[in-house]
Amino acid sequence: MFRVTIRGKFKGLDEAGRAAVLAVSGAAYTEAGTFTHDAGLSVFTFRCQTPGEDQDEAALRAMTALDAYAVPYEILHLAATDLRDVKIRRPR
Repeated sequence: MFRVTIRGKFKGLDEAGRAAVLAVSGAAYTEAGTFTHDAGLSVFTFRCQTPGEDQDEAALRAMTALDAYAVPYEILHLAATDLRDVKIRRPR
């Protein structure tokens, strides 16, 4: 399982696109993805949790989830974290 974070900016967001983004605003990682954004809806962070064998496959799935919202965007940064590599420190 991977958590993918895509940072970008919207390009010519119309009213339908604004409504779609506002409907899925939040900071959680979900399979459908969620957006956090500035007040003017010009820049965004898209968070998506997806299965995959490697980072490239996970990134492709996250971009497909982002494309499903049919909003025009430009990617500024993309990062994928393999949850198998995350170490959990438990309090003693």
